[in-house]
Amino acid sequence: MENSPTPRPASEAPRFRYYDLVMAAFVTILLLSNLIGASKPSYVNLPGIGEWSFGAGVLFFPVSYIIGDVLTEVYGYARARRVIWAGFAALAFMAFMAWVVVKLPPAAGWPGQESYEFVFGNSWRIVLASMTAFWVGEFANSFVLAKMKVWSQGRHLWMRTIGSTIVGQGLDSLIFYPLAFYGLAGWPIEQLWQVVLSQWVIKTAWEALLTPVTYAVVGGLKKAEGVEVFDTDTDFSPFASTDTRD
Repeated sequence: MENSPTPRPASEAPRFRYYDLVMAAFVTILLLSNLIGASKPSYVNLPGIGEWSFGAGVLFFPVSYIIGDVLTEVYGYARARRVIWAGFAALAFMAFMAWVVVKLPPAAGWPGQESYEFVFGNSWRIVLASMTAFWVGEFANSFVLAKMKVWSQGRHLWMRTIGSTIVGQGLDSLIFYPLAFYGLAGWPIEQLWQVVLSQWVIKTAWEALLTPVTYAVVGGLKKAEGVEVFDTDTDFSPFASTDTRD
């Protein structure tokens, strides 16, 4: 019979083999989903309803929440907090870089400036909405999952991942779309709230559908790292020190 990982409080900090790779995957998915799909509304035709709008980024952005669940479940809230701040800093730099590049005068004869501005020239309103929604949603997701793990004594992973996603993704969607697009031309109020609801439902459905993958990844990482973290003595402030000595 295989030995299970040894439970330990989150304050103990062993050396981890795959933590940096999981962090890199999280930040990559976060940046690409915000860069490519965040501001494009799409739709599907539902029987008896007609066109139902959703944000195109919803197809891939939920993967960052799944990775966030893996981080909290395997490595604990404090290390997930470090990754969330890394993602937040990456989003800030991406926004700054896009602003600088869009503002640079194009070379004579280059025909792509207008298209470039349309794709990458997000207003600071959208940038602020994206960063605020990400920050609130990710910390809420990690907090709920960590607390539920302690309450459930590590049982029912599916309940923790889906429950935390309902809270985190709900806050993310509720903050981002109204803050970014409310009152703008092309975003009637009915469509706006359709997108908010769609984002929430689709993201949560993604989490539920990928539960077997989450179980496999979490189980594999816990076995490889030889750890089972419970946040019994963790400072849950987003602004607490992120130094976990690993």
